[in-house]
Amino acid sequence: MTMTALRRVIHSACRSLVAPAVAGAVPLVLAGTVACSTSVAAGRPEAPAPSATTPTPPPAAKPGAVPPSAPAVTPDDVRGIIAVLAADSLEGRGTGTRGSAKAARFIAEWFGRVGLEPAGDSGFVQRVPMAVVAGPNGPRRVMLLESLAALDTVPADGRLSGGNVVGVLRGSDPALRDEAVLVDAHYDHLGVGQAANGDSIYNGADDDASGIATVMLVARALAAGPPPRRTVVFLASTGEEVGLVGTRWYIKHPAVPLARTVANLEVEMIGRPDSLAGGVGRGWLTGYDRSTMGEMLRAAGIPLVPDPRPDQNFFERSDNIVFAWLGVPAHALSTFNLHADYHTPDDEAERMDYAHMAQVIDAAVRAVRLMTDGPAPQWKPGQRPVAPPAARKALGLEP
Repeated sequence: MTMTALRRVIHSACRSLVAPAVAGAVPLVLAGTVACSTSVAAGRPEAPAPSATTPTPPPAAKPGAVPPSAPAVTPDDVRGIIAVLAADSLEGRGTGTRGSAKAARFIAEWFGRVGLEPAGDSGFVQRVPMAVVAGPNGPRRVMLLESLAALDTVPADGRLSGGNVVGVLRGSDPALRDEAVLVDAHYDHLGVGQAANGDSIYNGADDDASGIATVMLVARALAAGPPPRRTVVFLASTGEEVGLVGTRWYIKHPAVPLARTVANLEVEMIGRPDSLAGGVGRGWLTGYDRSTMGEMLRAAGIPLVPDPRPDQNFFERSDNIVFAWLGVPAHALSTFNLHADYHTPDDEAERMDYAHMAQVIDAAVRAVRLMTDGPAPQWKPGQRPVAPPAARKALGLEP
C-alpha cells in the first residue's frame, strides 16, 4: 500500500512532477516510495525455475466441467502462497528485480493451472516499459515509458524488465459477459533496503503478498465453481510502490475496456485482524458508501464493513483510485490495523494470521460473485472522485 505517495499527488502534485529524462518517458507524478527500495536492478533478469518449495496449484479445470461447489479456502492454502511470495529468496520483490520476476512467474503459473485465459502480450504477462532515471534530488526513480518501443531509447543499464500478470475468466451470460469485474492487487514491494536489526529484506508479506494470495484464491474458487455471468479480470500489478506504474500502463491496455468494467475490488493488506472492523475474519472496504457496492455487501451478509479510519484516506492510497478516477466503482478491501511492521523488514510471513486471512478471502469470493452475477455497483450522486489536474496529466486523461 502506498501510504504517502497519493497524498502527495492530491495535495502537492505539481511539486512532484519529474521532467522526462529519456525519450518517451511519462513524468512520474504519482511518486511512490522508491527511495526506500534501494535494490532496483537494471536489465532483463534471468528467468529462474520455480522453487522446489512452490506449492502446487490445483489441476487445470477441464473445459465445461462445473464442480458442485467452489473449494473452501484453508489457512494452509494461504500459508503456502505467502511462503513463496514473502520468501527471502525473492528479495522483497522490488520493481524490475529478479525477485519480482520470480513472483510474476509463480502467479502466472497459478493462473494457468486454475484455468484462466492469458490476457497479457506475453502469455499471462503484460510487459510494462520502465526505466530508472536520476530524480531531482539524487535518488533514482522508476519512470513509465510511453511504449515498449521507447525502451530502445534507454541505455541498457537504465532499462527495467517487468510487467503485470493478467488472467481472464470469461462470463457465461450472453447479456452480461462483455462486462467485467476487475479483481486486483500489487505483487511488488520495496526490495532490499536499509537494514533493521540485521535484516535488509523488505519481504512485504502483508503488503501486498496477502492481497495477491487473495486474488489467486478468488481466481481458483470462481474458476472451479459455476461460471460467473460477467467476465472477471484478475490483475497482479507491478510498480505500485513506485508510483502505480503497472496500473497506469494497464488502464491504457486493459484486458476488457474500462467502459465495460463495471466494478473493481482491490485487495490491500489482509494479513492481520483489525479490531475496529470486528476482529478475525472481518474486513473493511474503502469508500464503502461512495457507491452501492457497500450496501450490496451489507444486504448479502458479507462481513466487510466501512473503513473504520476514514481520516487515513485509504480510499485514495492504492491502485483502486486510478480506476475510480476513470469512472469505475472501485474500492479496496483491507484489514490493515496500522501495525508497526508496515514498510519494514519485519513484515514477515510468520506474522500473518492465516485463519483470519482464509475467512476474509472466503468473504472476497462471495463479494466478487455478488458483483459478477448481480446488479453492477453504481456511484452515488456526488461521490465519484475527481482526479487532481497533475494526476490527470500523468494518466493522459482529457482535461
